[in-house]
Amino acid sequence: MTEEEFDTFYATAFPRLVGQLYALTGDHGEAQDVVQEAFVRAWDRRASLLVDEAPEAWIRTVAMRLAVSRWRRAKRWVELVRHQAPVDRVPGPGPEHTMLVQALRQLPEPQRHAVVLHHLCDLSVEQIAAETGSPTGTVKARLSRGRAALAKLLSPGEPADEREGSRV
Repeated sequence: MTEEEFDTFYATAFPRLVGQLYALTGDHGEAQDVVQEAFVRAWDRRASLLVDEAPEAWIRTVAMRLAVSRWRRAKRWVELVRHQAPVDRVPGPGPEHTMLVQALRQLPEPQRHAVVLHHLCDLSVEQIAAETGSPTGTVKARLSRGRAALAKLLSPGEPADEREGSRV
């Protein structure tokens, strides 16, 4: 089969074969993939594929075998996943963490930045000053003000709505 004959054969047989494999797989994309793979394999054999020896049947057989092979591989994967122990789930943030994040969001950005860098990232005042380009005295003031604001926002004695009302 010449390249031109193969191109003509491909143009006429591909849609028909996809329809047949779609009926087998139930997945149009999968059907297109296996038929395309079968045609790729047929391209390498195009010299030995004779038009009068039913090359479409050969491609259909290859495509069906590919579809069955993919189905078996997927089935084995599902069985493997099903038999594995469930992954321990990471617990979500606790209420303390959530309250801390909400309180941090209420701080002015420079204070929040200083508090996070110092208390969560373990940077010294000098390192924060170098990173932010601020004098160390400014970093110390931001830390002090940020801690005081967080203490008020996180104090357990006040209801949440009173805490929010006090910052306005």
